[in-house]
Amino acid sequence: MVTPIPSPAVAEVYYPESDGQPMAETDVHRDLMLDLIAMLREYFRDDPHVYISGNLFLYYQEGDPRRVVAPDVFVVKGIPGGRRRIYKLWEEGRPPDVVFELTSPSTRSEDRRTKHDLYERLGVTEYFLFDPLDEYLRPPFQGYRLEQDRYVPLRPAADGSLWSAVLGLALHVRGEHLRLFDPESQRWLPLPEEETAARRAAEARAVVAEARAVAAEAELARLRAQLDERGT
Repeated sequence: MVTPIPSPAVAEVYYPESDGQPMAETDVHRDLMLDLIAMLREYFRDDPHVYISGNLFLYYQEGDPRRVVAPDVFVVKGIPGGRRRIYKLWEEGRPPDVVFELTSPSTRSEDRRTKHDLYERLGVTEYFLFDPLDEYLRPPFQGYRLEQDRYVPLRPAADGSLWSAVLGLALHVRGEHLRLFDPESQRWLPLPEEETAARRAAEARAVVAEARAVAAEAELARLRAQLDERGT
């Protein structure tokens, strides 16, 4: 792991928050990125010391705004969660623990070489590459783990999934989706659309239950009224 060395006279350095480029290659890449961020944030919602973000500028050399990378999705343990405009490695004190890059033919060289070497050098423990449209990467989902400062490819399980020791999750490809399985709770982390559907179903059930309760109360009142009439 390379520790960034502060440069002199850095007070006037400007670190941009955006380069004006699109946040993702395609709708599929964008939706996948947002889904991964949402699922991971929900999974770690009770841990205030996990930061999860994506498409955020990560500056890794103080004083040089050219030394920047924007991981599609990344997770950092051991620092406060919350929101940031940019991520300065020398201020946060630690690199991401896990990075996901949603790759495509146009980013293949950067994702497989430039970013691979950079994340390895910065000390990112796990690096995952996913080609959701299955355009070039074989297999379309690959992972690496840092061992003695070098990336070692992860061996897929019999079902093709990869295990993230950092996250404690099994990562499965399901079509264009990357699904996350929690072996401790024996459940799949729900996609945002699945959570929305489940919430709407629960709300609908609550409405039906309330309507039935009102109807039952009205029927009970009617029967009581009938009994009262017969008793008079």
